[in-house]
Amino acid sequence: MFHDSPIYDRLIAECGDVPADVRREAERVHRELELVLRPLQSPGFPDPSGRGAHPGAGWQRTALLPGPRPQ
Repeated sequence: MFHDSPIYDRLIAECGDVPADVRREAERVHRELELVLRPLQSPGFPDPSGRGAHPGAGWQRTALLPGPRPQ
């Protein structure tokens, strides 16, 4: 990343390579999430919403107007 940078090399020696550690941890979490979410993405797994797997299907946020909520 920072080749030939004595300041960066000194920080790594004192504190460890924090950006590399964070990158490795993020990649590990990403791999775990892929494993956990993979059954939900498989074609044979039923869609819990019942709406199908086309673009736009699924949860969408809608705005509420100010004032009392309808019952």
